[in-house]
Amino acid sequence: MELRQIEYFCMVGKLHSFTRAAEQLHISQPSITQAIRKLEEEIGVQLFDRSKKKAVLTLEGQAFHARMEKVLEDCHLAVQEAKDFKTWRKGTVKLGVPPMIGSYLFPDIFSCFKNMYPGLQLIAFEETSSLETVSKLEKDELDLAIIILPKNSETLNTLVITQEQLVLCMHPDYPLRQQQSVSFDQLKNEKFILLKERSYQHQVVISRCLQQHFMPNTILCSNQIRTIKGLISNGSGISLLMKMVVRDDPQIAVVPLDEPITFDIGLAWKKNKCLSNASMAFINFIEGQYKLTKYNDSVTE
Repeated sequence: MELRQIEYFCMVGKLHSFTRAAEQLHISQPSITQAIRKLEEEIGVQLFDRSKKKAVLTLEGQAFHARMEKVLEDCHLAVQEAKDFKTWRKGTVKLGVPPMIGSYLFPDIFSCFKNMYPGLQLIAFEETSSLETVSKLEKDELDLAIIILPKNSETLNTLVITQEQLVLCMHPDYPLRQQQSVSFDQLKNEKFILLKERSYQHQVVISRCLQQHFMPNTILCSNQIRTIKGLISNGSGISLLMKMVVRDDPQIAVVPLDEPITFDIGLAWKKNKCLSNASMAFINFIEGQYKLTKYNDSVTE
């Protein structure tokens, strides 16, 4: 049984005429007649009562027609759905976003993307850290991710969105507030409030402290940015956070480090991964919207 035969049969059953069906389908009447005879032979059932002046469905033909109309409808929907995926009118992207990036960078990206591609579904998975997100990318549990980009990666393609730096954050009345910049050596006796151990910021801060031969006095590790900012603003301790997190916050004073810690935030995906059209649409969107763009490898379509 061929889809062409079903299409011919359904059209004749709908119009009750081999001639009109041929005209509607832009083929010859003998072609339709032959196709339907072969269909009847294949299934062993007479579908039309040919003793009438017009094409009348037999009882068996009526039952078969009802089923085949649904089959044709499903086929047409399947074809349209495939075309929708190809033309970015339909599709899903599983996007990993660590909490800090998710709170301060992702909302604008999400809104702009949805305005440009309203038919595509962007599902954000908030992972505990950029390192955890990279692990899930490599396991194919995510399609894409917005993370703090590694300096070099043998497994990921990356596209830079923006550059950030860590700044020292403290209560506005804190003595260090008066300085133009601060070194880690000056922080030996301070109380640190840090992001959790698996975060990039935590690892960088610990590394810099160890370079100055001390382990920071950490009173709390948390992934809750609101909690960290609240403790800073009431004078409980200091922290090192992305500048974008504390920008324009009157309750937190910011001083740069004399040896700046900067890093790239951007889009990442697994090398050699076969990307969906929806994922490609998101990559193209990021590349078109942001100027700080660079590929570490070519895109795999």
